[in-house]
Amino acid sequence: MMKLHPLRTYKSSEPLPREQQLAWKIAEVAVDPVAVDADVADMIVNRFIDNAAVAVASLGRAPIVAARGQAQAHPVGPASGGAGATVFGIAGRYGPEWAAYANGVAVRELDYHDTFLAAEYSHPGDNIPPILAVAQHVGADGAALVRGIATGYEIQVDLVKAVSLHAHKIDHVAHLGPSAAAGIGTLLGLDPETIYQAIGQALHTTTATRQSRKGEISTWKASAPGFAGKMAIEAVDRAMRGQTSPSPIWEGEDGVIAWLLDGPEGRYEVPLPEAGEPKRAILDTYTKEHSAEYQAQAWIDLARALGTRHPEVRDPARVASIVLVTSHHTHHVIGSGANDPQKYDPGASRETLDHSIPYIFAVALQDGSWDHVASYTPERAARPDTVALWQKVTTVEDAEWTRRYHSNDLSEKAFGGRVEIELTDGTRIVDEIAVADAHPLGARPFTRPDYVRKFRTLATPVLPGDVVEEFLALAERLPSLSAAEVADLNVVASGLPAAPKGLL
Repeated sequence: MMKLHPLRTYKSSEPLPREQQLAWKIAEVAVDPVAVDADVADMIVNRFIDNAAVAVASLGRAPIVAARGQAQAHPVGPASGGAGATVFGIAGRYGPEWAAYANGVAVRELDYHDTFLAAEYSHPGDNIPPILAVAQHVGADGAALVRGIATGYEIQVDLVKAVSLHAHKIDHVAHLGPSAAAGIGTLLGLDPETIYQAIGQALHTTTATRQSRKGEISTWKASAPGFAGKMAIEAVDRAMRGQTSPSPIWEGEDGVIAWLLDGPEGRYEVPLPEAGEPKRAILDTYTKEHSAEYQAQAWIDLARALGTRHPEVRDPARVASIVLVTSHHTHHVIGSGANDPQKYDPGASRETLDHSIPYIFAVALQDGSWDHVASYTPERAARPDTVALWQKVTTVEDAEWTRRYHSNDLSEKAFGGRVEIELTDGTRIVDEIAVADAHPLGARPFTRPDYVRKFRTLATPVLPGDVVEEFLALAERLPSLSAAEVADLNVVASGLPAAPKGLL
């Protein structure tokens, strides 16, 4: 039974014992030797395959080429404490922090891996690159890797359920630094004191504003989670060397709650597993069938179906208006409620378009499909009939869809809404969708064959067929892999672009 831990600010004159601090309680969860349940291990394999699929598909994209170049500038050296880690797409061994950064950017670039949404937003699969990099560096086996990943997911999901960052314009990776540090602590079998210090440092160094996801969205959107993973590894390294952290990091008078979140009067309750309770949070998360912001997943599925059933809605000359009635988040972050003119700009960046539900709905409506490349090309975005239809799509917030979005009852939690289409002849078409088809409660929930198909679909254009199958064969045995096999969890591609020159 999960236990709720109260969280608030304490004045410096009001000492808070270490054992009562959230960072220490998280460390206690990380050191709990409870076994990983079979269904949790199975889902970890699914998400490992999922991460690899989207990472491989993005190997030629500019942010990944740049991040890979930075990793290549930091090969593992003779003074290192381990064997180094691999970087997707290339051979060699690199500093684990830089490998985690490069692979983290690759995983995040296409906005195409798993998600969990509650009080905050998150992509819990972002925990995998730093935990894998450390596992390869120290020679850990698959069982240890799976334990570490289970902790990373558990802590991030628990923080996301309790603490809203976006309400104060703080980027969601502020929950990733602590969760990755905790997962690495589990992997390495560290003591609570060391993990506690690492969590404090990881949080302190990964708080940043949400401007990375506002307006003209830049390539940093993909880099932010990789940077958080890199910071988590460096925090663990410093803590293992006996270095300490700002404390109490969440609860202090000048800490995160007091100055970045709800302020001195803020109150939270963070759910964490009891001692001996399995870490099962990964089962609350869900992946993406489509390469777009998660709140767009259900809308893509609805648009595909509507365009097929009602071809007339694809013609802007026949459409007077399209209104998406939805949750607060969808309206204010990826909808017209964001008041970002860039979301209606045919010349906007890909990062901006995948956070524009008016654009996404219009293209899915017209094409009856969604592709991680073709749906975002400048030519596709600038097509005159698409631009005309796109400009007619707006969003409005509805209290009931917002309530369902925030519901703690996973059976009613929803990320879609209702569409109201008015045609120029007066016809009105209304339909709705609660969750994406691939969601666990959707029309076609993702299972292992879907994850394997996603990997083959995205990796086959980039890798030789034998490399694709060899990687899948290893990944599907993840919990039982030897240390040597974990070290081989990588793919090498040919013909990748050379990295641009930088400083390092």
